[in-house]
Amino acid sequence: MLRVTSKYLAIILLAGLPVPGFGQASQFRPSTMRSDVVGTSEEGLFPTANVNELSIPHVQMPIMAPELALQAFQSRDEQQNAGLRSYTDDTLVMAELLDTSQRGAFELQRSFVAPRSLSFKPLSFTGDAFVKSNVIVRLLQSEVDYVTKGDPEQEALTATNYKFSYKGDQDLDGRAVHVFQVKPRHKRPGLFKGRIYLDASTGSLVRSEGIVVKSPSFFIRKIEFVQDYADVDHFTLPVHLHSTARARFVGRAVVDVFHRQYQAQPLNASLALNRGLAGQP
Repeated sequence: MLRVTSKYLAIILLAGLPVPGFGQASQFRPSTMRSDVVGTSEEGLFPTANVNELSIPHVQMPIMAPELALQAFQSRDEQQNAGLRSYTDDTLVMAELLDTSQRGAFELQRSFVAPRSLSFKPLSFTGDAFVKSNVIVRLLQSEVDYVTKGDPEQEALTATNYKFSYKGDQDLDGRAVHVFQVKPRHKRPGLFKGRIYLDASTGSLVRSEGIVVKSPSFFIRKIEFVQDYADVDHFTLPVHLHSTARARFVGRAVVDVFHRQYQAQPLNASLALNRGLAGQP
């Protein structure tokens, strides 16, 4: 399932608590990070303006009825779960503690292999060491854990977990989208109350936004997020997460996660490659 609710993981780790996670072979080892990797200038980090470089040039297609767009979204989700073998991307995590004006930015390479393998390769860091070790590293580890142990069925954007209410159509960054209000049927961590924006021509998820309905920790309050997606090689993948929260002991926190340079591998391509290496037709 599209793990829309992974957006709140950036805040959970501020409390230093374990988070539901993902992947057998998943790993993120802070000990492998060089403490002297601080040479990247601000100009070397991902520019925000380029976050949409992953988007395929948009050609206007016939507009779907809202109900058909929602059905198409759910169908695309199922196809992606069955068809995505792996991907890599360049990831930039930027975190700031507003009350103390501490911030940091960590650039990494992320590698995912379905269904439960996630790893990060550190590239460069700049900023405050406290933010690195207590916010960003914890965020990355929580994402790995989420891949290892999470239950996508419990958090997926499906009729089992959510009620959908159509709120109209609008233009979002030059794309016609259908807007649905989503309300969780259960109050549990990982679900949110807010809106999703579906491409009116394809049903592809363009944006999700809202408030997490149940804080995963006593130490965290009012987790809000906006997450944008792009279609990459026929798969829908996150390109930017912006989340905010207030946490005890560290105060207000803002986390932005950017993804670019996706390299996705469909399952059928992986199978064909394996057959070729084995000398099979």
